[in-house]
Amino acid sequence: MSSDFESYEQDFAVLTAEITGRIGKVPKLVGDEKKQMVANIEKQLEEARELLEQMELEVREIPPQSRGMYSSRMRSYKQEMGKLEADFKRSRIAYSDEVRNELLGDDGNSSENQRAHLLDNTERLERSSRRLEAGYQIAVETEQIGQEMLENLSHDREKIQRARERLRETDANLGKSSRILTGMLRRIIQNRILIVVLAVIIIFTTMMAIFFSVRGR
Repeated sequence: MSSDFESYEQDFAVLTAEITGRIGKVPKLVGDEKKQMVANIEKQLEEARELLEQMELEVREIPPQSRGMYSSRMRSYKQEMGKLEADFKRSRIAYSDEVRNELLGDDGNSSENQRAHLLDNTERLERSSRRLEAGYQIAVETEQIGQEMLENLSHDREKIQRARERLRETDANLGKSSRILTGMLRRIIQNRILIVVLAVIIIFTTMMAIFFSVRGR
């Protein structure tokens, strides 16, 4: 399972490196060439997100005792993904002639104000994205903790069930031993009663023999 995770890691590293290189080219491009580059980056970002989802699923399948290291690496990859998305947003409103003409206009002061406004909105979006990412991370960690607690409770329940089964077996063995001891005690009592009866008969027989012997003389 960890081999699948490492394979996804390699694909993610190669993909993010390509995205980083392409993001750096966006501000230098214009027209259709820029639009094509932006479309390619958006497609690759979507592929990177899918890789992260696959990696997340792999981490959930890893035993709890070995999951900590992979969870830490996942947090790093998510942070890297967030940085790539932020860089991509900034690159699309970089100081290029096309952006000035299409979004900011020709007036210098107006351009500066509009550009500042766009940058401010971008920062707000990034902060919102970071908050959402933090909330998602907390939800994932909470889910992992809950899953670990359920697994621990399941193990404890199995231990209790095994202990109950051993207790039932012990009770059954004690009951059997008690019945055997009761039978042995009953036979001992019967044997002692038989011995007493035999002793009485022997004594009575002896006394009668002595009596008749004395009387015959």
